[in-house]
Amino acid sequence: MLRACALAASLLAATAQAGPQADVVHWWTSPGETAAMHALADAYRAAGGQWRDLAVVASEQARAVVMERLKAGNPPMAAQFNPSQPLRELARQGQLNALDDIAEQGHWAQTLPAVLLDAVRVDGHIYAAPLSIHMPAWLWSSRAALAKAGVKAEPRSVDELFAALDKLQAAGLIPLAHGGQPWQDLNLFAALLANQGGRELYLAVLRDHDAAALAGEPLRRVLVTFKKLHRYVDPASPGRSWNDTTALLVSGRAGLQFMGDWVKGEFTAAGQLPGRDYGCTPGLSPRSPYIVDGDVLVFPKDKDGSARAAQQLLARVATAPATQLSFSARKGSVPVRIDLDTRTLDACAQIGAAALRDAGRLVGNTEMLLAPAQLTALEHAVSDYWNRDIPVQTTQQTLAKILLNPNNSTDRRLP
Repeated sequence: MLRACALAASLLAATAQAGPQADVVHWWTSPGETAAMHALADAYRAAGGQWRDLAVVASEQARAVVMERLKAGNPPMAAQFNPSQPLRELARQGQLNALDDIAEQGHWAQTLPAVLLDAVRVDGHIYAAPLSIHMPAWLWSSRAALAKAGVKAEPRSVDELFAALDKLQAAGLIPLAHGGQPWQDLNLFAALLANQGGRELYLAVLRDHDAAALAGEPLRRVLVTFKKLHRYVDPASPGRSWNDTTALLVSGRAGLQFMGDWVKGEFTAAGQLPGRDYGCTPGLSPRSPYIVDGDVLVFPKDKDGSARAAQQLLARVATAPATQLSFSARKGSVPVRIDLDTRTLDACAQIGAAALRDAGRLVGNTEMLLAPAQLTALEHAVSDYWNRDIPVQTTQQTLAKILLNPNNSTDRRLP
């Protein structure tokens, strides 16, 4: 009996001495993502915390798990999110703990891009810890395919893009690798809007919902160019996943692909290296807008505030320089901090990190700028235009109706 009491006492003492526990809901489940998650978890443990992993396969399901636990009064200590309007809505509903003290102690205003910090700032308070940045509209190229087609360099303008596509097509290759899913169709349109329309038109359309821009000739030209790209995709494009699409570049069967920097994992898994086997550029020109997306951690409120210490520790660890570098090195992302020496990262990440320091190039992703209903409607309209014979004027009018609809208004204070 005495021995049992002593054992119970020692267990209680060990529990009391243990560091704060973090149960974290996330969707980092691919090999590269899992490796990045372990880098974060190991850093948290090294700082004295306990990591409890709650992985869910897909982002939609992971967010659904978080919402159900919030409704049930059993919130996770932390959750992966994207900087988005749903995050801002949770903050306004009083569901999330603010991180103003951590942000001030960590000098986030000086070390994080303003466009990202503003995306997690709601009514003057910071409600998420930025962890990594992904740019969804990189242009990727297969060096083998370009060489076979006689394309000497990656295109650096819309005219050069079509010249390269024509040569790839003439060589019997797939010129443009594209997965025909609605979100990928919108991603390709956003890439064209940024690269052909420029930062001013991109923001006028997606952030400001400017009526003149929505009805203007520059947007019409972007839509025409976007639809013209359809002739360069292969018949198997509809419904294909992004990673199966990237496999076409890895094998040298396709030349170019617009997609986020998460595709680096596919090249890495095949033993390919940037600059040798594939090319990467965050825009057709050195001044192309750099679209900011990525991962953040949110910290739901619990009933008694007992999770606060664990949340603050994880927020500090996630934004620490060493964690930032180790996480991005494994995930293929770019660190959120602009004060780091990124020479240990791959060549593509170094290019992204340099672009991130140029505030004049940075714009928010569609998920930051649009309310969920608007984003869904825009995705469907763009995908319909891509896949069906719809006049450009009709589509332009449809986009204007979606983005000018006051019932789906967004927070226009975002940059």
